[in-house]
Amino acid sequence: MSKAVPEHLQKTRRGEPVTFLEALSEGLFEEMERDERVFLLGEDIGVYGGAFKVTRGFLDYFGSDRVIDTPISEGGFTGAAAGAAHMGLRPVVEMQFMDFISPAYDVITNYIATSLYRGAGPLPLVIRGPVGGGNRGGPFHSQNVEMAFFHTPGLKIVYPSTPYDAKGLIKAAIRDDNPVIFEEHKGLYRAPALREVLPDEDFVVPLGKARTVREGGDLTVVTYGAMVHKSVAAAETLEREDGVSVEILDLRTLLPLDEEAIMASVRKTGRLLVVHEDTRTGGIAGEVAIRVNEKAFEWLDAPILRVTAIDAPVPYSGSLEDYFLPQIEDILTAARYLVAY
Repeated sequence: MSKAVPEHLQKTRRGEPVTFLEALSEGLFEEMERDERVFLLGEDIGVYGGAFKVTRGFLDYFGSDRVIDTPISEGGFTGAAAGAAHMGLRPVVEMQFMDFISPAYDVITNYIATSLYRGAGPLPLVIRGPVGGGNRGGPFHSQNVEMAFFHTPGLKIVYPSTPYDAKGLIKAAIRDDNPVIFEEHKGLYRAPALREVLPDEDFVVPLGKARTVREGGDLTVVTYGAMVHKSVAAAETLEREDGVSVEILDLRTLLPLDEEAIMASVRKTGRLLVVHEDTRTGGIAGEVAIRVNEKAFEWLDAPILRVTAIDAPVPYSGSLEDYFLPQIEDILTAARYLVAY
């Protein structure tokens, strides 16, 4: 007798709206059903269902051969995933918090990312987990880790902002033959305002393609993750109070960057603001800015600005964390400067 799909993973099939976390779970579950080579490994993902319950019910349905609870050894189980990928499997590694990916940095950058280049063949694996602040988790549970890996050729980096993209991108990442770092902002996991009714049929969101969230003609905002929603709130205020039309581009995939979409939007509006939650120095805003400077400088009518977190560890204190993180008012201030320039 075949096992029944867990009730909480059937919302899309029933036409019900799902949260970001539920969409992510559905994507993982569907890929495991579709391809028996896909398996999961990480700390507390089986019996406990994961720290945030992304894999709740997976162990009972797929069994302990495909949902593997690991020791607290990120470098060890990431290396094991690399070996499994070499043998034809498609592992998905969960970091309980992406802050803890650092013990696996060596195997990811020196081995996994260089595998194809060295002639060892493709290495289809996904390393996923929660990132981001706003939950008073302090410096060990709130970091954004994208720039630690952005400089490493051979990797892809994905950072969705909606339930639709969370599901479509995780499915695309699992099917990709390259290693993918997949970041999920924990503040989006259960956000009520983000619930969506998703298509019942199979779909993927292509890696490397940005999404135009909002059309506009006066200013381009390039952003990703949780900052997409703060940028939309700021854009609505600007249109209502200042008559300013803001175009918002959600990168979705950070590596590779959708350079074509960025340039097209900047050529349209003549102004660029880059917004991200990651810290300022060495953040992706600098890379976006220099590429625009190289390829669309003549279209710019104002300097490029960035709104980011400040260069500090993430504070525990609520008031300090709010000061540390980019806020809607920060986006409004920068945008108003640019349109008045």
